[in-house]
Amino acid sequence: QVQLVESGGGLVQPGGSLRLSCAASGFTFSSYHMFWYRQAPGKERELVASIGGRRTNYADSVKGRFTISRDNAKNTVFLQMSSLKPDDTAVYYCKAWAGLGYEYWGQGTQVTVSS
Repeated sequence: QVQLVESGGGLVQPGGSLRLSCAASGFTFSSYHMFWYRQAPGKERELVASIGGRRTNYADSVKGRFTISRDNAKNTVFLQMSSLKPDDTAVYYCKAWAGLGYEYWGQGTQVTVSS
C-alpha cells in the first residue's frame, strides 16, 4: 500500500525555521521525482519545490529560503524552510511522480507563521 506521510509542521514566528519530512512507503522511492506543494486558505495549490535525481527547482517566492533534499536510503524527502514569512502559512503536501498513472499525494501538514 502506497503511503506518503508528512510531518514537521507547526506554529513558528516570522523569521523562524522548520524542517518538513515526508516518509514514503509502498513504491520504489528512488525512481520517483518528489515535490512539495502548499495550499493557503482560499488559494490554489502551488508548487514549492521539486527534486529529481540531483536536480532541484524552486518557486521564486521561496528561492534562497527553502531547500529540498531526499534520502533514498530512508525513503524520505525533506523541506528545510528558513526565514519564514506569514505568507508561507499553508498546508504543505508532498507528492511522488513517475509518469502517467504513477502519482501519489500525502495528507499534508499545517505550517503557520505568526507572531
